[in-house]
Amino acid sequence: MIRNDSIEIAMDVLLRRAFSTFPTGVVAVCALDSDGVTPIGMAVNSFTSISLQPALVAISVANTSRTWPGLSRSQSLGLSVLGSGHEHVSRSLSARDGDRFGELSWSAKEGGAIHLDGSALWLSCHLEQTIEAGDHAIVILAIDDLTHFDDVEPLVFHQSRYRSISA
Repeated sequence: MIRNDSIEIAMDVLLRRAFSTFPTGVVAVCALDSDGVTPIGMAVNSFTSISLQPALVAISVANTSRTWPGLSRSQSLGLSVLGSGHEHVSRSLSARDGDRFGELSWSAKEGGAIHLDGSALWLSCHLEQTIEAGDHAIVILAIDDLTHFDDVEPLVFHQSRYRSISA
């Protein structure tokens, strides 16, 4: 099939708009860098549960990510399901430049997993498998530990806007 660049760009725009109609949560994926001191992290909205036995979740990461290579080398990854007041956290972790953690409240666990305060869920995970899929990689993570906070409403991303769930 022959496609020209303008058709591919138009299709990308249409797909991005179409995919945005599905509301998703926002998850921070964070860890200490290989130096054991410097926090690294990113926000993703492609997160899903995979299996109860064994306990597995998945995220999707763009092949162009400059953050994922550092995270993928971590012994333990912290996943934080962001709460409704965390729009600034998601924006900070999505920034291309600057100190992503400068204004964030977080803690590191043994092994390097970082969790963000005020989240609805904390998962500590290790990399199980990576599957190449088009312009992204599907990353399967095995859950080693979790902490759930019942009283925190999740942050929702829908139609390219941050939203919260109302009762």
